[in-house]
Amino acid sequence: MTRYEEHGRRSRVLRIAGLTLAAALVLGVATAGYAYWHLDHNIKGVDIDSALGDDRPAHAMIAPSPSAPTAAAAPLPAGSLNILVLGSDSRSGKADKELGGGDSSGARSDTAMVVHLDAGRARATVVSIPRDTLVTRPSCPLPDGGSTAVAYGSMFNSAFSVGGPVCAVKTVESITGVRMDHFVEIDFSGFAKLVDALGGVDVTTTQSIDDDKSHLHLAAGAHHLDGKQALALARTRHGIGDGSDLGRIGLQQLLVKALLERISGTNLLTDPAKLYTVADAVTKSLTTDTGLDSLTELTELGKSLKGLSADQVKTVMMPVVTAPSDPNRVIAKEPDAENLWATLR
Repeated sequence: MTRYEEHGRRSRVLRIAGLTLAAALVLGVATAGYAYWHLDHNIKGVDIDSALGDDRPAHAMIAPSPSAPTAAAAPLPAGSLNILVLGSDSRSGKADKELGGGDSSGARSDTAMVVHLDAGRARATVVSIPRDTLVTRPSCPLPDGGSTAVAYGSMFNSAFSVGGPVCAVKTVESITGVRMDHFVEIDFSGFAKLVDALGGVDVTTTQSIDDDKSHLHLAAGAHHLDGKQALALARTRHGIGDGSDLGRIGLQQLLVKALLERISGTNLLTDPAKLYTVADAVTKSLTTDTGLDSLTELTELGKSLKGLSADQVKTVMMPVVTAPSDPNRVIAKEPDAENLWATLR
């Protein structure tokens, strides 16, 4: 082979290698672009701000971060945030029915938590609102231009049933006087898939649970739960305490901390495949307000919470007492409930 022929052969090899590398890069970018598009389009958004207008509690006052950042550090987010998080007891869809969603139509907010993030995003307070709380449900706008009627002595979780996220937010703001800056809803199947995508969660129960309705049977002690078991734990109430929703709330708060610990202990950024699996599980079953209905906005919120550890999350329940009209229902205990909500404004 002459020197000219050898040079030509090397040139062809390099050209082929270059084209192969370029093709791989284009394919990688295209794949990443599709993954972003797919995750972004998984998220469903509801324009709550436009629906409710200006007749709402004021936003929390912007306050400086409790610890000033160094010159090299990124500035901490200014102002606190309140996010209404609902676990939807969806009655439609094969996956939800298999996980205990039932056969009837519609959905209920069987889990409701107000998540308060402090100005520096280093601490959080999670306040659970019992679904059986009797409230005055305000008139709520409907998508067809009509509105629901005011309902007195109505169960709290009925707001979501009759008026969806918009009515759930308006009802929470009405009974708390706290502005909900954002809204997040995740359904049955989404929660179970998230737990499975994370490889399960570790919880320790202080008492045995034997509940045929949620199909959960656990001895007291430490357990590693998969998604279906974790969901059953979040839903169970007949196998613990007096069988009321109040006992279930304690288990839900236990799960919140277990999830935070699992997420913080799993370095998702070093495992793109697992990160995508987790993100896909979350976004497929997620409905948010239009301020969080994109992957970019959710990612920015997530980044701001990177310094939040499970031991800095305080979980409490809205103070309640038995309703005089019904021993199976509760009402807010005053002035305790008002004092709690005042700390979040």
